[in-house]
Amino acid sequence: MPIVEKHAPGSFCWIELATSDQKAAKSFYGTLFGWSANDTAMGPGDFYTVFQLEDRDTAAAYTLRKDQRAHGVPPHWMLYVAVDNADSSASKAADLGGKVLVAPFDVASFGKMAVIQDPTGPVLSIWEPKGSKGTGITGVGGTLCWADLSSPDAATAARFYHGLFGWKATSDTDDDPPSGYQHIQNGEEFIGGILPNTQPDSKVPPHWLPYFLVSNCDLSAAKAKEMGGTFMMPATTMEGVGRFAVIADPQNAVFAIFQPLPRKK
Repeated sequence: MPIVEKHAPGSFCWIELATSDQKAAKSFYGTLFGWSANDTAMGPGDFYTVFQLEDRDTAAAYTLRKDQRAHGVPPHWMLYVAVDNADSSASKAADLGGKVLVAPFDVASFGKMAVIQDPTGPVLSIWEPKGSKGTGITGVGGTLCWADLSSPDAATAARFYHGLFGWKATSDTDDDPPSGYQHIQNGEEFIGGILPNTQPDSKVPPHWLPYFLVSNCDLSAAKAKEMGGTFMMPATTMEGVGRFAVIADPQNAVFAIFQPLPRKK
């Protein structure tokens, strides 16, 4: 069991579900990924769920707030990126052309966070750890393993994240013909990718798509469907890489599952 003691700055360190039905989400993801759920009260009838694998934090969920619902925010997964200083990172994001949707604030004694939107539309959060580093386990089924960025302007997005986090975006030179897909590298680690420029779609705005590791993509996809999930993309093989599917949970929060394939010798 690969234990995470600390997240390097610029790495995805946490993932959080905003949902319209927290109880149903706990059942869906608990069955799909084997997550246990621990609830902490946040107010009258309101609680925060931390999911765990092997007693290590792996993700979280909360019910969409009244103000979010009033602004039409749908159920969604939010990615968090580790930073050394949330205030300076949020300020830098604004200087680089992004928007600070939620200014840096302290989350009790756990850490400090802010919500930012890159110049092309996608939204993510930044996290300055204090009492909580974020996810504590990786490399096993049910853990976050990758994230793809869908943007109408991949080049602008790549420049923004390079300036903010130091990420490098590189194209796969093995693709023939070139796919346009870029891999995101944080330091020495590959953590995600940027899709080729996507056309604006009012039904599918620019976004980040998180991937969770599974041992068998087809079995997990079938299980998700049995529990009320819907396929945004059915199980598909990327030759030499792995098998994946894109799924909307019963409340329409979208995520992907990924099964790596053995590398050819």
